[in-house]
Amino acid sequence: MVELARHYGDGPVSLAEMADHEALPRAYLEQLVVSLRGAGLVQSTRGARGGYQLAQPPDQVRMGAVLRALEGPIAPMICASEEPAHAGICERTGYCNVNLLWVKVRDAITGALDSVTLADLALPRPQHPYHAVTPLTT
Repeated sequence: MVELARHYGDGPVSLAEMADHEALPRAYLEQLVVSLRGAGLVQSTRGARGGYQLAQPPDQVRMGAVLRALEGPIAPMICASEEPAHAGICERTGYCNVNLLWVKVRDAITGALDSVTLADLALPRPQHPYHAVTPLTT
């Protein structure tokens, strides 16, 4: 998603290009874009110049939405899931004092994720330390 944010407005980016830039297997990216497309976060274009692009501007895409699209509801423990049906799985949820901790953890995680957009992360790519040119000293 960060790679797509870096190319926002330039047209579709192929999975092969993304795989190369991010050093990820193309097959893995193919699995991810299915979920991201289903969540309405990316759009696909077929053809010779096809690929994927963000469905919204990078400053409108919250990282919480990306993570939820890929992983499901935020849940440090099943009893503290964002999904109300999950919270009812544990019989102790209503009177468990530790559940209060997990709900606070969940809220902190969701607050952090929802406070960051793709635009915040789409800065120019830092150079890998092994590729950096360092001057020789004697």
